[in-house]
Parts: sequence; structure tokens; C-alpha cells
Amino acid sequence: MKQYKYTINGNKYEVSIGEINDNIVSVEVNGESYSVEMEKEEVAPAPAPVASAAAVQPVSKKTVTSGRTAVKAPLPGVIRELKVAVGDSVKDGQTVLILEAMKMANNIDAETSGTIVDICVQPGETVMEGDELVIIE
Repeated sequence: MKQYKYTINGNKYEVSIGEINDNIVSVEVNGESYSVEMEKEEVAPAPAPVASAAAVQPVSKKTVTSGRTAVKAPLPGVIRELKVAVGDSVKDGQTVLILEAMKMANNIDAETSGTIVDICVQPGETVMEGDELVIIE
């Protein structure tokens, strides 16, 4: 059973994720049990075959179109501090913000060198795993 602690708008929540059967999940929030129905994922049709293997170009999952890279939240948490501003130059591995998760401060680093073109979050904002935090070009 996975356990998480969240603070949302000043309210503390202790969440335990239990058994998952098909699209029904057993969840316990602050000692109260719930049966949660998740939306089923729609299966996209298979892509059309490619004429030549040479035409296939690998695409990084981190890359947003036009040579932009999104730094994403590695886990749910609260943004505590921004270390960069739009227009700042950053290097690969440089800390761009501090994310508090499970009562620990986590440095979130740039995944590539470039210029900050967008900041998608503000201090105090709650983010979920996979949310875009900053965009680097």
C-alpha cells in the first residue's frame, strides 16, 4: 500500500492507495475509506506504418516542440522557491526551483542548458507528478 501526505490549502491529508482492480481503486484519506472509479484510458488507434526505418527520428519525452524542454515535477509536492526567472540562462544540472515533498526540500534541476522561456508555477502552488514546472529553450 502506497502512502502519501499532502497539504492542500492548509489542510493536511494522509492518503493510502490500496488495491487496484480494473479501474476501481481502494483509497483511504485521513482514516476514511473510499472506492474510487478512475476513467478508463482510451486506446488510440495504431499509427500508420512508416515507409522507411531511416525516416524514424527518436524523440525525447522531455522535449516540447520547437527545441523546448519542459522540466517536470518528479513527484507531487509544493513549490517553495523559484531559483530562476524568465530570460535567465541555465546550465544542465543547475537548480531551477525547490519542491517540498514529504516534508523534504528537493532541488529540481535543469535537464538541459538554455534560456528559461516560461515558468509554469508559483511559490506555494501544489503540483502533481509530471506537471511542467519551467520551459527551457
